[in-house]
Order: sequence, then structure tokens, then C-alpha cells
Amino acid sequence: MSVKTLLAAAGLVALAAGAQAQVKVGMITTLSGGGASLGIDTRDGFMLAIGMAGRDDIDVIVEDDQQKPDIAVQISDKMIQSDKVDVLTGIVWSNLAMAVVPSATAQGLFYLSTNAAPAQLAGAGCNPNHFSVSYQNDNLHEAAGAYTKSAGYTKPFILAPNYPAGHDSLTGFKRFYDGELAGEIYTELGQTDYAAEIAQIRASGADSVFFFLPGGMGISFLKQYAESGVELPLVGPAFSFDQNILQAVGDAAVGVKNTSTWSKDLDNDANAAFVSAYEEKYGRLPSIYAAQGYDTANLLLSAMDKADISDPDAFRTALEDADFDSVRGDFTFASNHHPIQDIYVREVIKEGDIYTNKITDTAMEDRDNAYVGECSM
Repeated sequence: MSVKTLLAAAGLVALAAGAQAQVKVGMITTLSGGGASLGIDTRDGFMLAIGMAGRDDIDVIVEDDQQKPDIAVQISDKMIQSDKVDVLTGIVWSNLAMAVVPSATAQGLFYLSTNAAPAQLAGAGCNPNHFSVSYQNDNLHEAAGAYTKSAGYTKPFILAPNYPAGHDSLTGFKRFYDGELAGEIYTELGQTDYAAEIAQIRASGADSVFFFLPGGMGISFLKQYAESGVELPLVGPAFSFDQNILQAVGDAAVGVKNTSTWSKDLDNDANAAFVSAYEEKYGRLPSIYAAQGYDTANLLLSAMDKADISDPDAFRTALEDADFDSVRGDFTFASNHHPIQDIYVREVIKEGDIYTNKITDTAMEDRDNAYVGECSM
């Protein structure tokens, strides 16, 4: 066989390998309604990483779950059965994740979470094909509990929505704040009127307030709280103080402390490149949802560089390696496929006309999660 023939044959093998390596991704996320900004940022961060990588071996299908579990399940079924996706990702809300993820992973698909990471999927319900690239739901709230205690507050009032992430939130807070509570309530998911809750806070004798209200819920609460005249200091997770919420709330949020695994001022090369590219492409600063979407895409791409999706065991190992430059800096997976990472305290500030956050302290170093021991993997 001539050298020319050998080279041609090698080329055909390479083409075949390339065809085998094509990965089809189904992104189910919230693109309409009160939680739309969270899903839009998730999608935009994910697609920015794909675009920056210049890859042609990945195909991404994006659909709107409308923040409804039944719609998310319908989309998932279609993506698995008709679109033949290899990987699912993108869900923001934990109740939707609980409706989709167990079924998807049971069918052999990989699920890479850009956000939702309920306790049920970290502990006894863990699965080798499920990876949370964001955190475990309790984490940011654990850090808020630790900060509340270290700041000297002795009687916080705590509230969150009545859905899986809300329960994880208050559980996490109380894990690291073990003092007296002035009150503890669960609000309706999607609620926009918080007059009754603010009245309870006013009458409770609290010295501080911890709240977890993502998306439009947080905007409504913060505006009403500012107008109420209650002047107790607020503490919350990053979800209640992301870029979109801050621009809608304005001065009422300035000075509030919140906990986060990511901030635009984190000092590493990957984060600087991400923030610059995101702002240039979309004309706005990224949020934690965008950062998590970006990291999820880069984790996936790093696995694709090491293994073929048609070999699930090898591909799973490649995901576990987490061989990518995270915008959060050091990033590894715990044995239940949830991150080990630092969690920071941020303060809301105003830079020119833009409301944003800056890191003021580190709340936790190398935090994994409370459910590792319950996972049998």
C-alpha cells in the first residue's frame, strides 16, 4: 500500500472518529415568565463557551420549560426519544429537576446541572450519570448561615419559597447558624406580594433577615421591603442579588451581603476572559447563572476531548476529571458528583450606573456538601 493510500485511509478513520464524537445536547431551561432572566443567562453562558471553543462536534437544542414541571417532562421525553440527545442540561428550578433528572439518567443519559441541585439527587438519589456543575442546593445558604453567625446576629428571621430548593435553603442555613430564630416561613413559589411576611418580620423582634427568593420573587420582596421602612439588615444567597435583580431593585440593595461561589471580580484568567467576552457579546454583565452555564459547557467540552460519548464509562471518567479552567478557580467533584469549591461573601455596590457585587470575604473553603455520605456511588 502506498504512502498516499495509507494517508487517505488514516483520514477516513479520523473522519469516522469525528463522526462518532458528535455530541447532541438538549438544553431545557426557563425562557419565559418571571424566571426568564435566569434561563436566558444560563443559555447565553453555555452558548458563549461553545462559540469561543469554535467546535463543530456539538449540537445544542434549546427549549423553554416555561417553569412548569409537566412541560419540562414533555420536552425531555421528546429530546430523548425523537431528538436522540446524549446529554441534558439547563434546568434552573429544583422541582423541574426532580421531574426530569431521575428518568433521564435511568435511561442512560448524562445530565449536567447548570443550577438546580436538590438534596435528593446528592444523597440517596445520586446517579453516576448526574453531575451538578453549580453546587449542592444547600451550599450558598450554609455560607449565609455561617456569615450570619460570624457577623454577630443572634435572632434572624428566615424565609424561602415552598419547593425543594427552598427547603434545602433553610436547612442549609440552619446547619451553620445554630442559634435562635425570630421566625421561619415558606412562601408560595412565584409569589409577588410579601406584605404579610414583612409584617411578620416587623413584629418578630428579629435583628436580621435571611431570605432566598430567586428571580422575580426577589425583585418584588426587595422593593416592598425597602418601601416598608423595616431597616433590619438583609443577608441572602447570590440568587437574590444577581445582575438582573440588582438592576430592577436599584439602591435598595446597595450594601446587602450575599454568598456566592462566583463573582465577576474573582481574580483568575478564566473568569477575566469570560466576563469580558460575555459583556462584549451580550452587552451586559454576567450573572452566576451565566457563569455556571459557561462552566458546564467547558466541562462537557473537556470530556469530549478525552473520551467518546459512545463509551459511557470512559466519558463519565472524563467528566469526573473536571479538566477545565473554571471561572471559579479551583474546581473538583466530590464522590457524589457535586463540586468542591470556595464560597464567598459579596456586597452589593454601584459602579457608575450599574449595580453589581464585590467580594469582601471567604465564607467557606473547599466546601463539598452534607450528603456525600448518603450517596452509594
